[in-house]
Amino acid sequence: MTWSPHTTVATVVEQDGRFLMVEETDGGHTVFNQPAGHLDANETLFQAAVRETLEETGWHVTLTGFLGTYVYDAPNGTTYVRHSFIARADRHDSEVALDTGIIAAHWLTPEAMQSAGFPARSPLVLKTLADYLSGRRLPLDTVYHHDPHD
Repeated sequence: MTWSPHTTVATVVEQDGRFLMVEETDGGHTVFNQPAGHLDANETLFQAAVRETLEETGWHVTLTGFLGTYVYDAPNGTTYVRHSFIARADRHDSEVALDTGIIAAHWLTPEAMQSAGFPARSPLVLKTLADYLSGRRLPLDTVYHHDPHD
């Protein structure tokens, strides 16, 4: 069997001191995550982050920064390479049907997410939040995506 990590994206969206979070089911449990998902064929990491945020929350966003790359060897044996972005919430579209498995989108305070027993989908949820709260901000051009048409 060939080892193949899963390339994912996540988006940290803050508005008025609250963060856009996704309540979803994972293995029969209710958990919380930043809007996140897998990179699809023929899309950039930027496009994936914007698309996943819309599909999971109904929010149109604009990327404003890059937070970093996070690697997680999950208990299921899968290695996830997560590229986390920072975004501004532009507008909500209540007509968007949320992805399968998504219960709802919520705006949560950092205190709620850092409280004991908070059901984060993975350790990356709180690590990403901590890095954002510490002031980490990288420019979007930190991520290079080759355009074969150039």
